[in-house]
Amino acid sequence: MAEQKYTEEHIRSLEWHEHIRLRPGMYIGKLGDGSSHDDGIYILLKEVIDNCIDEFVMGNGKSIDVVIRDKTVKVRDFGRGIPLGKVIDCVSKINTGAKYDSEAFKKSVGLNGVGTKAVNALSSHFKVQSIREDKIKTAEFKRGKISNDERIVKSEDRKGTLIQFTPDEKIFGNYHYLNEYVERMLWNYAYLNTGLTLNFNNQKFISEKGLHDLLERNLSGPVLYPIIHLKGNDIEVAITHSNAQYGEEYYSFVNGAHTTQGGTHQGAFREAVVKTIREFFKKDFEAVDVRTSIVAAISIKVQEPVFESQTKTKLGSQEVGPKGPSIKAFIGDFLKEELDNFLHKNPQVAEALLVKITQSERERKELSGIQKLARERAKKASLHNKKLRDCRVHYDSNDDRRLETTIFICEGDSASGSITKTRDVNTQAVFSLKGKPLNAFGLTKKIVYENEEFNLLQSALNIEDGMENLRYNNIVLATDADVDGMHIRLLLLTFFLQFFPDLVKNNHLYILQTPLFRVRNKKETIYCYSEDERKKAIEKLGAKPEITRFKGLGEISPDEFKNFIGKDIRLEPVIIGQESSVTQLLSYYMGKNTQERQDFIIENLRVEKDLAENG
Repeated sequence: MAEQKYTEEHIRSLEWHEHIRLRPGMYIGKLGDGSSHDDGIYILLKEVIDNCIDEFVMGNGKSIDVVIRDKTVKVRDFGRGIPLGKVIDCVSKINTGAKYDSEAFKKSVGLNGVGTKAVNALSSHFKVQSIREDKIKTAEFKRGKISNDERIVKSEDRKGTLIQFTPDEKIFGNYHYLNEYVERMLWNYAYLNTGLTLNFNNQKFISEKGLHDLLERNLSGPVLYPIIHLKGNDIEVAITHSNAQYGEEYYSFVNGAHTTQGGTHQGAFREAVVKTIREFFKKDFEAVDVRTSIVAAISIKVQEPVFESQTKTKLGSQEVGPKGPSIKAFIGDFLKEELDNFLHKNPQVAEALLVKITQSERERKELSGIQKLARERAKKASLHNKKLRDCRVHYDSNDDRRLETTIFICEGDSASGSITKTRDVNTQAVFSLKGKPLNAFGLTKKIVYENEEFNLLQSALNIEDGMENLRYNNIVLATDADVDGMHIRLLLLTFFLQFFPDLVKNNHLYILQTPLFRVRNKKETIYCYSEDERKKAIEKLGAKPEITRFKGLGEISPDEFKNFIGKDIRLEPVIIGQESSVTQLLSYYMGKNTQERQDFIIENLRVEKDLAENG
């Protein structure tokens, strides 16, 4: 084999924007089309808003305006404005920014000199305007390259910074912003920054009670005692126990960043809650009995935080600052004093908590025998049962592809067969249902262990002991688009909402969209997901194209199926609206499958085209 030449001309340096565009995952996690809350287009929005928040935290500007229209985003703050001579550097030179000055931005949210540059590089059009000292500086870029550098001129506008950007379709494909995800992000900013007003879509996002408001707005149903809300220097917590769910539910934040995967602070908080309650009651409760059905939020401020990924979803720091205590000690000491004091001053809350722990202990002991049998059965089933075709990478790993991990839950073997043959074996798993699952409404968790299918599904997802070991980021219901498929979908939604609502609330549950029609002629094939798309395809192809109506997933050949679960996969996120509690939604599952209930669930849980269009 001839030796290949390797000379100086083979070495090249990438421009800053070229590197970001070549490796976007290093900067924003993953791309996506906007169906998932952690898709890149939301990270771009977040990076821009984070800079505005830093200004507010330092006492500059009390409102932020956000506008999203026709894929273009505008974010305007009323802070000090970027120093006019450094406007271009701040949005186009890596490692340039004020965040290195730890006095100016002691506990900053924004990335050190990277965030806005990533937004610039990954946008087809990017504009920055800074207004300060009655002057304005404007610059525009196209895919990271400067296209318009205006000179500084006088201005009567209010001081501050305006960033406008359009995420590049060459990078993100045919994306769309979902208002629900944007609104949730803005609410979190409001809860963490009391006194700040965020304006979006003629709606104001403002919070007076911080994390207390967050819990109140996200509760699934009635609580056992009023929310405990505690604040200290660089720490705020809110705690209650729900009467209507299993598992644990946490909302954790570091320096204003929503750490959706927790980290050292969330782990320390979980431990400290148990330790404090044990010491208060002077009883050695099992940790699981103390934490079952807890709903809590924690926000801490840390100097120079270390995150386990660029997108700041999991905290890795062990200390609160270079000279500060460990995060474990900081949170532990705070709860030991403040939570203990609260329980002494509020004996009725302490009594309700004790009743809850005792009840959890009793239920756990009743379940233990069943659990042991179920685990043995699941172990045997996993050896002999081919219901789960697993993938190689899992969500609880450190693999770069962990965010792509997906499990398809299918009805019958024909649908799962098509997916199994065409899936990406690295990141896509398949779980086959035997038939219609049991209606879990109103049943206790005992049924999860007694019902073999539910037990196997719980085991496949690895969620028996909470979400921390969840094996797949995306749980996708892949059922036919007919009445039977809809019924199976509703029964699965009931299962997840009844026993694992935090999976739904944390945006892990989706519905797979597959085409209803194939329209083709000899030159081109178009797959259509709606009647409207079918009409457009017929118009485009002209003459008399061949039209095939797919009645079920099993009718789609493996060769075709690869088009629907690859890079062009269409997923509908299952979102619980703020105005709908899980309890209220579940009540519609009772009795016969009435049209009213179907309409209600579809409207409240399935994000359809109208949301994409409004986004």
